[in-house]
Amino acid sequence: MLNVITMVGRLTRDPELRMTNSGTQVGAFTIACDDGRKGPNGERQTVFIDCTLFGKQAETLTKFFKKGNLIGLTGRLTQRKFTNRDNIQVTRTEINVDRIEFVEPAKERDGAGFTPDYPSDEPVSQVTPVAQSKNVDAIDVTDDDLPF
Repeated sequence: MLNVITMVGRLTRDPELRMTNSGTQVGAFTIACDDGRKGPNGERQTVFIDCTLFGKQAETLTKFFKKGNLIGLTGRLTQRKFTNRDNIQVTRTEINVDRIEFVEPAKERDGAGFTPDYPSDEPVSQVTPVAQSKNVDAIDVTDDDLPF
């Protein structure tokens, strides 16, 4: 059986970071996704989905993602059953997230989250052209010598 879900949505609030009794980090957040259908009055329908993320990624989530950010995620759908404080049996469906990603560029995130330490308007290259580098011997390579 296959249980994989991929979604894109906006965070409805800032993610929360908690710790389990064993010391594992847990990130909890909710995303809002368009349903794709329109309601009886022509308004768009929105689905709110609870998500949980474990480990080091949970810390990354709370550090760089904020309310309103567009987030992409991949995980698996799970159901939890528990009895609430009013002694009522509750079933909650949520996503256990395996991977998260920013979907929108940093400029559109209003300064929330990660900002690079270089000006974003300029292209960044970590490769120095051979003609500009000092004390570098040029190597003559043909296409036949390349392993790919």
